[in-house]
Amino acid sequence: MAIHASTEGENLTQPEESLLAGLTRGVAYSGFRTGQHPDRGDGANLPTAAQILEDLRIIESEGFDLIRLYDSQENSRDVLKIIREEKIDLKVMLGIWLKGELSNEEGCAWVTEPVPQEELVRNAKSNLDEIERGIKLANEYSDIIVAVNVGNEALISWNDHLVPLESMIKYVTEVKARIEQPVTTADNYDVFAIYGPKLTDHLDFLGVHTYPLWEQKTIDEGLPYAKQNLLKVRSAVPDKPIVITETGWATIASEYPDRVSEDMQERYYEELFEFCEQNNITLFWFEAFDEDWKGDPGNPDGAEKHWGLFNIDRTPKKALAK
Repeated sequence: MAIHASTEGENLTQPEESLLAGLTRGVAYSGFRTGQHPDRGDGANLPTAAQILEDLRIIESEGFDLIRLYDSQENSRDVLKIIREEKIDLKVMLGIWLKGELSNEEGCAWVTEPVPQEELVRNAKSNLDEIERGIKLANEYSDIIVAVNVGNEALISWNDHLVPLESMIKYVTEVKARIEQPVTTADNYDVFAIYGPKLTDHLDFLGVHTYPLWEQKTIDEGLPYAKQNLLKVRSAVPDKPIVITETGWATIASEYPDRVSEDMQERYYEELFEFCEQNNITLFWFEAFDEDWKGDPGNPDGAEKHWGLFNIDRTPKKALAK
């Protein structure tokens, strides 16, 4: 799917066919509550079916059309099964999670020593298994899954789960050959600007992340900076649809307490969705619910835990408390 939107000035307007499944309003969903978490090496503690159903009903009631899932494992299968069985009016962008195939102790601040080669080999094998799970789910739930993203921030230089560009292209090509839905990788805006067509020629659309807050911007700078990030992508890749696969604003953050609040989240939320609706850009807000398993377990006020539009007890924050 090619687009022909002007790149002059600040024109990021796309034709309507650039929207993912014709829809604008999406939200990232994991659903892990207090005491729950994905597998971090000792097994996972997953949400129950009743909890997932409650969450999906909440998301649906707030007028979202799409949810983004991050992997193709048991929890995602449960979500898809419940959407079908309960006839929830939501479509899904399915994730295929890729583990690191490169040791990034020099580029990633929280990798303090080289990753053993045998672990990287295991990760590569695990990635092949995850690819197979994703393909199977995409075909089994083709009525619900409208797109698939292969890897999440697996190419950006500062992360801990890097894969080589050649591996990413191989994985994307394999998935595209075996499913009907459009395929992308979801990553920081810089990835698409750096690699350009070498990567994006293999993608059906660009799954772009933009986080003004993480880049030391104030709420006044939020929307302009996000647009600047998108223009950087559009300049490098003028002929592919852009989907914002992650952006958001934390409400609590010990790292930068003066730049976060529910009022600021509400403002960025309203400004971004208005901008995307006006310009035919599908937006996945990060994220639906706070998740307290993330980040430093000793710091309950760390930003990683507080990006949700809802608190972890499922009460709405100001952006949705109408």
